[in-house]
Amino acid sequence: MTLTELKYIIAVARERHFGRAAEACFVSQPTLSVAVKKLEDELGIKLFERSSGEVTVTPLGAKVVAQAQNVLDQAHLLREIAQSGNDPLDGPLRLGVIYTIGPYLLPQLVRNVIERTPQMPLLLQENFTQRLLEMLRLGELDCAILAEPFPDTNLAVAPLYEEPFLAAVPSSSALAARSSISTSELKNQTMLLLGTGHCFRDHVLQVCPEFARFSDSSEGIQKSFEGSSLETIKHMVASGMGVTLVPRLAVPDELVPDSHPDGGLPASSQPGNEPHIRYLHIIDDGRHAAPARRVVLVWRRSFTRYEAIAALRNAIYACDLRGVKWLTET
Repeated sequence: MTLTELKYIIAVARERHFGRAAEACFVSQPTLSVAVKKLEDELGIKLFERSSGEVTVTPLGAKVVAQAQNVLDQAHLLREIAQSGNDPLDGPLRLGVIYTIGPYLLPQLVRNVIERTPQMPLLLQENFTQRLLEMLRLGELDCAILAEPFPDTNLAVAPLYEEPFLAAVPSSSALAARSSISTSELKNQTMLLLGTGHCFRDHVLQVCPEFARFSDSSEGIQKSFEGSSLETIKHMVASGMGVTLVPRLAVPDELVPDSHPDGGLPASSQPGNEPHIRYLHIIDDGRHAAPARRVVLVWRRSFTRYEAIAALRNAIYACDLRGVKWLTET
């Protein structure tokens, strides 16, 4: 019995599929399947019920998987205890970041870490929130930058910043001459959403919850569309297919409209980097607060390289993130 085999059965139990489990473990499906069968033979029990296209965990297998997770947790804790005896800043830090934050934060962050703590290179992983939480739990990541809310997994959490959302509208729209829009007005627009799995999709649906039913029904094409990334969504906006919400850091500074009541737009909002899109501030209409997201750094409570976490936070605070509100409370 090896730690690798335990990692494989945890992945199969999570994915309910041998192919996806193998992909998550970065091995071929035959390699994973052989290892799982070997462990089943060694234990003399059947861990999984296999049928066409579906894998279920047996009742006894569920107990074995739970204990396997405990064993992996303790193994990772041993490594972290050993690491803490050395310089906690000496060695890579495995950092996960969600897709809608990575492109806008990582270029500055990586540069800051190289300048401040060159002995602590970042090993980066971009993924969905749920997958990053699983990787933290399995010890495949040391920490992650996420947007709240997310499932409570008993992680340590440190706030980083609060980021407002802006509305992106086609330049051909009547809305393009304005500098702001209310949340109530947004509900009357055709909304473009990120696909299932993106936490930013959930943030948009918090502002416009009625679009949830459109995105899951046959009438959805009339009120909402889905895209695979923010950049894809922005291209859809530019083509006139609808409007969307974007985080402030995804908007070039020169395209952020003035927030004065006269509704003036900056001169550079004329054709430039994104000539077919205009960005509007979203204002509180008295019933719904202006939307924003709270971005945090999370890590396992058992992680012992506290100085590495502090160094990473300081490197994040040193980034020039326009339009966000820094959160420094602990």
